[in-house]
Amino acid sequence: MLGRGLRAACYTLLLVGAARADEAADFFRQSCFSCHTIGGGRLTGPDLKDVTTRREKAWLTAFILNPKGVIDGGDAYANELVQQARGVVMPTVAGINAARSAALVDLIEAESKLPESQFKGLSISSAPFTADEIAQGAALFKGARALKNGAPACVSCHSAGPQRGLGGGRLAPDLTKVFERMQSRAALAGWLQGPATPVMGSLLKPRPLDRAEILPLVAFFESTAQVAAPADTVPLLRFLVLGLLGTVGALLLLDSIWRRRFRAVRRPLLAAARR
Repeated sequence: MLGRGLRAACYTLLLVGAARADEAADFFRQSCFSCHTIGGGRLTGPDLKDVTTRREKAWLTAFILNPKGVIDGGDAYANELVQQARGVVMPTVAGINAARSAALVDLIEAESKLPESQFKGLSISSAPFTADEIAQGAALFKGARALKNGAPACVSCHSAGPQRGLGGGRLAPDLTKVFERMQSRAALAGWLQGPATPVMGSLLKPRPLDRAEILPLVAFFESTAQVAAPADTVPLLRFLVLGLLGTVGALLLLDSIWRRRFRAVRRPLLAAARR
């Protein structure tokens, strides 16, 4: 009986540990991967591979919980990180708490020991993108080619570069210059793999971009950053004009269909009135 109980307790602990690791991995992918890799090199923030050998776990847990507090406290290592990031200060991550911070530190330590971490990120060449890669990215962005895992096309919410017709979506920011803002191919690829914004994170978590789709999208965004975006008022004015013309046309059509609808009633009434 004691042996069975011990085995059951160990099994329960294993399940709890696995669930905690999975939750930490999902959280890292959604909230950290856009700025950090584990073994893939520096993005906006430093590569976190073997970070637990450079700083104590307690320090890392405290820093993840409140980066600005540690920096403002005068910590020399934290201020060195800010200098390396060209003044970019790590924000306090939404939804973070002490338990989650400790789980992230454990995850980073475990991933650092693997031959290749799942958070290594993509290795992208610095060679110029081909016209075919840019065209593939444009097709993915505009929805001409469906995203493999079923996510909606980017253009349904975003604009990027010159757009035909009514332009792109206006629910989310214009991405024409997103490559300039991210400052590197690796940083943009990391963001596409794990968007840190709440809306994009929740949208792409169940339907993530496939790794084979990341490179063409990076190629497309790099190309849009090199051309001037059209004036923002042009698609909007076009939309308003077409909407007005469509409304007038619909009213005229309905009038032509229904203008005779009461004749079968009016004629007998008029005839009776004359009599």
